Amino acid sequence: MAELTQSPANSGGGARTSKKLSTRVDLTAMVDLAFLLVTFFMLTTTLTKPRAMNLTMPDKTDNGGLPVAASRTITLCLGKNDQLVYYRGTIEKPMGEPQVIGYQRSLREALLTSAKKIKDETGKSMIVVVKPSSHSVYANVVNAIDELNITQSQTYAVTDISAKDINLLKQKSIF
Repeated sequence: MAELTQSPANSGGGARTSKKLSTRVDLTAMVDLAFLLVTFFMLTTTLTKPRAMNLTMPDKTDNGGLPVAASRTITLCLGKNDQLVYYRGTIEKPMGEPQVIGYQRSLREALLTSAKKIKDETGKSMIVVVKPSSHSVYANVVNAIDELNITQSQTYAVTDISAKDINLLKQKSIF
């Protein structure tokens, strides 16, 4: 509440009768209102809930899978220092030179261009095989799967890395 108090400027009783007025503002009600608003918003807001990404793994006992054309397959071998090697086809007969890229924009661009190229050549979507090495960290696997979801790659699998893929990582100095 605003309150005005009057105090005489000259208490000596002289001929002057001018008075000074002092203003004091009581902010108690405003502070109470602020705390009520903070409490209200804290109690009524919903915090973001952690979301898990669905990942369907193949059954290990199912050996009757259909063969997949190597021309549709992209393999991502995850190495150290947030880098990976990707190639199209098989490790024995890669279609083009295996390339070392990073996870940020390079992986996304590589996936988008590969998907477009495979779609143009075969008329079908690409299949991505993610192979984490012992030198890659868990965040690298998550980043790779995130990029696959961002680029709308619908068919992918996370598998064990082979000895030939490890040799490729060693050749590229990221193992």
